[in-house]
Amino acid sequence: MFVTEEWYPGFDPAANRAPFAVDALRPFEAGDEDRFWLLDFHWPRGLTPLGLVSGEDAFNWGAQVGAEILPLPAGRGIAQRLAGTHPYASAIPVASARERQARELRADRRLPRFVASFRARWRERVEELDTAWDYLAGVALPALAAPELAGYLREARRFHRRALEIHFEMMYPLLVNHLRFAEVCRDLDIGPDEIAKFLLGDDTRIMRTDRALAELSGQARTAGLAPLFAATEPEDLAGALAAAGGAAAGWLARLDDFLHAHGQRTEGSFDVALPSWIEDPTPVLGTVRTLLRMPAEHDFDAARAAALQERGAALDAARTRLGPGRRRAFDVALASVRAANFAWWQDEHNPVIDLRIALPMRWAARELAARAGAQRPDDTTFLFWPELLAVADGAPYRPLAGLVEQRRQYFAHWHRRRPDMPKVLGSADGALDDPILVEVFGLSRGFLDAAAGPAAPEPGPGDLVLRGMAAARGVGRGPARVLTDADGLHRIAPGEILVCESTSPNWTPAFAKIAGCVCDGGGMLSHAAIVGREYGVPTVTACGRATALIRDGDDVVVDGTAGTVAVHRRRAW
Repeated sequence: MFVTEEWYPGFDPAANRAPFAVDALRPFEAGDEDRFWLLDFHWPRGLTPLGLVSGEDAFNWGAQVGAEILPLPAGRGIAQRLAGTHPYASAIPVASARERQARELRADRRLPRFVASFRARWRERVEELDTAWDYLAGVALPALAAPELAGYLREARRFHRRALEIHFEMMYPLLVNHLRFAEVCRDLDIGPDEIAKFLLGDDTRIMRTDRALAELSGQARTAGLAPLFAATEPEDLAGALAAAGGAAAGWLARLDDFLHAHGQRTEGSFDVALPSWIEDPTPVLGTVRTLLRMPAEHDFDAARAAALQERGAALDAARTRLGPGRRRAFDVALASVRAANFAWWQDEHNPVIDLRIALPMRWAARELAARAGAQRPDDTTFLFWPELLAVADGAPYRPLAGLVEQRRQYFAHWHRRRPDMPKVLGSADGALDDPILVEVFGLSRGFLDAAAGPAAPEPGPGDLVLRGMAAARGVGRGPARVLTDADGLHRIAPGEILVCESTSPNWTPAFAKIAGCVCDGGGMLSHAAIVGREYGVPTVTACGRATALIRDGDDVVVDGTAGTVAVHRRRAW
């Protein structure tokens, strides 16, 4: 289906081969059908030519290097292939039983040292990234001479790659540590739902941003701005507020303060094509607009208190069932997973890494577009990295201008195709060899069966029941809002059921207003599962084809305890 000579106009595989540790990012080729491939949820819009640096630095470098550091016993990281502009991911297995055993022994020796030093090590990495970020964010690019701008661009790429090295240096050991805790719990007859409760209640940077956003909404309500927000589309709110003056002017000053503290983040993970909230505050304004439709702001303190109470009750119940010897084994494993807690880090790291690291490259690309007289400010994101470097080093941009327009059309074509892209491709052999694909992407035998099901429902009214992973307990009911990317995220209304491929850190503000969440993919350690539990939002993940089988407006009941999604079709399609 996707093995073809056609790709981005002007693409030269030899010129665009980036460094990789084990397996290079490239379009699908003959022979790839013998492996298992999962549609990657990180870039639901697809990747622009410059956006390929995301896949190159994340999975084909960061993950593959990170898998060797611990090392992972059964896998050597993640490979990626491209179907049009959309990446698919596959585990890179360790085929040799002897090598797996040797890697297991090395991991056994290294993991306790990692757990003991994790907090200090993570603080050091954050300090390293913050120092580099403060420098890159503080450079006035228009004032740079051409050679200095070229140097800045290269430094921005090194920052991007280094951040993703750190990402997987932390992520893989944290995952392995969590999986070993889960193994101890299974041996003690403790189920996955209880395991999730043991790790509830830790505050994160993402949650602090959500609380600040809710506070901003409350200030708009107090200032009497709810009618203006309700009557204005999100794209027009900045102009309408500026024109209104008075209380609106005071609120805009608070918005500036909010953006200064939280605005250097994008509506997606490490994608150079996406603007920050500072560059385009529409997502913030749109989210405030919908939060104002709620009778009261989400009570974050109450939600956290409930999570901590649930954690304490679950721990007490588990310890009561266990005898002294079994309780000691449980407490030792729990101490390890609390010291190096993947569920906490999964959201804590995102403002430091995923949501900001592509921005310096974006700033440099836009500055080069301005100097070259490009038609649009983001035209240079439709250049491949070697092409952008050449322009930065003095090559003329004009010969590439025609290719840019053709590539925009190619990108738009594949963006439209995203809802119909197969969730899985190839053979399922080896699909479960990588813990990221299992615990975060949500790979399981149930998911594979669901993903291989019908691509679309039968036309006409009727009821449908989907089954997935019971990720966050409780029952929620409301009209469906189906999103295949984050472009309309800020339009989600209070009480709706969010239906999506999977969520990323930038989706978190929606959890303060939705009644439930349904995802095509995602495991117990996926973003949707973790945030659903922390915010008390019933969530079912790994449903396979929810975005294809549910339509906007369908009446949906999410049972996050049973792992079922009931869809009541009240109208013919």
